[in-house]
Amino acid sequence: MTRRHFSVLMCLLSVIMFASTVHAQSSKKTLTLPNGEVIWNLNGEWDVLVENYGSWSFAGSYRQLVKVTQKDSAFVGIRMLDDPYNPKGAEQIRGELDKNGIKTIQIISAQGPLVSVGTISDDGNKMAFDSADKSRLIYTRK
Repeated sequence: MTRRHFSVLMCLLSVIMFASTVHAQSSKKTLTLPNGEVIWNLNGEWDVLVENYGSWSFAGSYRQLVKVTQKDSAFVGIRMLDDPYNPKGAEQIRGELDKNGIKTIQIISAQGPLVSVGTISDDGNKMAFDSADKSRLIYTRK
């Protein structure tokens, strides 16, 4: 009888520990704004695949490392490496979030900002931005 109670107690503690760990991990990926709206927390370093296509296909594809900094719903991504067309420290993206994900996004190129569309994966670890007929950026959280 004592063994059964001990086994049940251990199982219950394991479930509680697992649930609290999962809850803690998911809460780090979201922010609650002063108005109560919950949005993604994009802060941190991201691996980026830049795929140029269409009228920019001559520029090819390359990898980049970007540090995203977020203040409330606005965010900016800064290049951490030189790439063929932009220096380290230059902006790569600028945007704003809402409860549904990406509200607005601009890809910042050597020719200036490009109005783009963007999506965030369900787990918040991948983002994709696309400026029609020019460039696609795939972000993966480090």
